[in-house]
Amino acid sequence: MPNAPLELHVAHEHWPLSAPFRISRGERHAADVVVVRLGKSGTHGFGESSPYPRYGETVASVIAQIERLRPMLAEGFDRRQLASLLPPGAARNAVDCALWDLESRIDGRSVSDTLRQPVIGPIPCFRTLSMDTVERMADTARRAGGAGTFKVKVDATDPITIIRAVRDAAPDAHLIVDPNESWNIELLQKLQPLLVENRVALVEQPIPAGQDSALEQVNLDIPVCADESCHTLEDLDTVARRYQAINIKLDKTGGLSAALDLLEAARRRGLDVMVGCMVCTSLSLAPALHVARHADFVDLDGMIWLRRDRKGGLRLLDGLLMPPAPGFWGDPGGLSRLGSA
Repeated sequence: MPNAPLELHVAHEHWPLSAPFRISRGERHAADVVVVRLGKSGTHGFGESSPYPRYGETVASVIAQIERLRPMLAEGFDRRQLASLLPPGAARNAVDCALWDLESRIDGRSVSDTLRQPVIGPIPCFRTLSMDTVERMADTARRAGGAGTFKVKVDATDPITIIRAVRDAAPDAHLIVDPNESWNIELLQKLQPLLVENRVALVEQPIPAGQDSALEQVNLDIPVCADESCHTLEDLDTVARRYQAINIKLDKTGGLSAALDLLEAARRRGLDVMVGCMVCTSLSLAPALHVARHADFVDLDGMIWLRRDRKGGLRLLDGLLMPPAPGFWGDPGGLSRLGSA
């Protein structure tokens, strides 16, 4: 997309959840997202991000970062300049994805076409089991029936009871266990036989980022995935010594552009790749599909927690993530369906 003045609109949107979403660090009742709309000559592109307190972000701080771009946008620039203007994080993600969407609509070519990839079809996706009582988590897994793939949120209190209950409720399911940094190396080692017994495929970020050097000194039976320990390309050399997989989230990398670079670099190092998300609307998830189509594990179910999602957004049906309606994001083939409802 050639340099040209761009109009910027940035807003906070509040999307209530249908049920609380709990992890080891706390509980959420709504998705508070930042939405960017970039316009040129009546054509608009959209991007969404989720400010994350774990990384020192708030809605106000992310909007302030984006607002600082306004003079430069008025002069005109494209997404290839963005990395030099904003650090990795939610602000850059929203702007980067809006630029991809705007470029698609102006050029009359989908993001898939730009990346020389086929149209995205259904993608197998894990369903997250938020922390709750053991009985409710097991019941959710049981009622999901054909889903067959679950990411089980736990803390250090009694994780194996939860894992066993989910395994009993879904005997044929693929399981990922996600302690969200709540374990230590001793607990991780102690649980290895039980994780093997319950056929856990992957443990995601068991140890706090910054304390995970201990992973270089142990031999584990279950592969470990870096989430909070891996944000950008600069983390990969260290991560590759400690982990067997990484979780790529566009809110960490700073958008689709950097996420695609991280995907390629991770593959060169022989790492498996998960694609993850925050609790968000389908506008956050649609760009991530272009990474998910190449991933080993896909965890893009952030929209299922919302009381309502955007019209024409993604759906999770029997363990398959269904792409959004034509024109939703990064596709000029239909009218944009992006409103607040």
